[in-house]
Amino acid sequence: QVQLVESGGGLVQAGGSLSLSCAASGSIFSMDVMAWYRQAPGKQRELVATITDGGRTNYADSVKGRFTVSRDNAKNTMSLQMNSLNAEDTAVYYCNAQLHRPGTSVRLLDVWGQGTLVTVSS
Repeated sequence: QVQLVESGGGLVQAGGSLSLSCAASGSIFSMDVMAWYRQAPGKQRELVATITDGGRTNYADSVKGRFTVSRDNAKNTMSLQMNSLNAEDTAVYYCNAQLHRPGTSVRLLDVWGQGTLVTVSS
């Protein structure tokens, strides 16, 4: 079973940048979708970005043009480069790995990291 560990969170001023990393204990090669989610205080967890095993990416409207997701299957890692951060980006960021039944949206595996806190000061 794949286990995920996030790192790179911290305190940054508005307008600054942070890079988050997600390290997998096992191979992520078979995980067809890797994703970053976030949960701000008092709010529901929301999807930030996804990247498929083929490298196709998708972003929440709120982070488009500012965040970049990437994955390295050989190193079993995923990253999230966050630029032009603002106070609304303050949240716990979670790494997620998904394996779907081929051709469906049914998740056969759904693995989560423990989260890393990003705080943006205004």
